[in-house]
Amino acid sequence: MEIEILANDDAVAKRAAVVIAAEARAAVAVRGVFTLAVSGGKTPWAMLKDLASEEVPWDHVHVFQIDERIAPQGDPDRNLTHLHESLLGNAPIPKANIHAMPVNAGDPAEGAKEYERVLQEICGNPPTLDMAHLGLGPDGHTASLVPNDPVLGVTDRDVALTDPVHRYQDRRRMTLTYPMINRSRKILWLATGAAKIPMIVKLKAADHSIPGGRIDQANALLLTDTAAASGL
Repeated sequence: MEIEILANDDAVAKRAAVVIAAEARAAVAVRGVFTLAVSGGKTPWAMLKDLASEEVPWDHVHVFQIDERIAPQGDPDRNLTHLHESLLGNAPIPKANIHAMPVNAGDPAEGAKEYERVLQEICGNPPTLDMAHLGLGPDGHTASLVPNDPVLGVTDRDVALTDPVHRYQDRRRMTLTYPMINRSRKILWLATGAAKIPMIVKLKAADHSIPGGRIDQANALLLTDTAAASGL
C-alpha cells in the first residue's frame, strides 16, 4: 500500500480529488467509463466538492455507494443526502449516473440483489469498480464491514446487509462486501486525525483483527494527515 502524508484533512480532500480526477480521465480514455464507489464522512464530502473543480469527463462517470444506512429518504444519517449535496450541487454529473443503494425497498434483501444487478450492468460480471474510496473507523471498520457482524463472512454476494438485531450505531446498513471491494482496480483510503493512529498502524500491517485490514493492498493508496500518521 502506498501512503501519502499531507498537512491536514483539507489537504487530504484536495489531493484525493486530484487522484480521482486523474483516474477518471485515464479510465474513460481506455474503457469509455469510470466507475467510482464512495463512502461517507466529512472529509469525503469535502473531497467530492473539490472534485467538482477538477477536469473530469462527467458524462462517463458513474458513482456508487460503498454503504448506506437504512433510513428514510433525505434523512441526515443517509450518505446519499450528503452525496447529492456535495456532488450534484457542484459538479455537472448527470443525476442518473449517481446510483443510490435501494435501502428503502420493501424487502432490503431484494434491494441488495437489485444493487448487484445495477453493478453488473455497468461494471461487468463479476462487477469491477475502477476505484473504491474507503474510510477507516476508530474501531477499524470500513464500509459497513463492522467488527463482529456476520456481514464480515459474506463471500458469495457483492452487496449484503448487516445484522438486523445488533445494529451498528442503531442503524441496519447495506454494504459492498469484501469480494466486491477487493476486485476494484484501485483502492483509495482517506484517514485523518489523531484518533485514527492505532487503526492506521493496523491497516498498514494488513492486520486481519480489524475489518479494514482484510482489504487488498496491492493497488491501494492511503491519504492521511500528519496527526494520523504520527504512529507510523
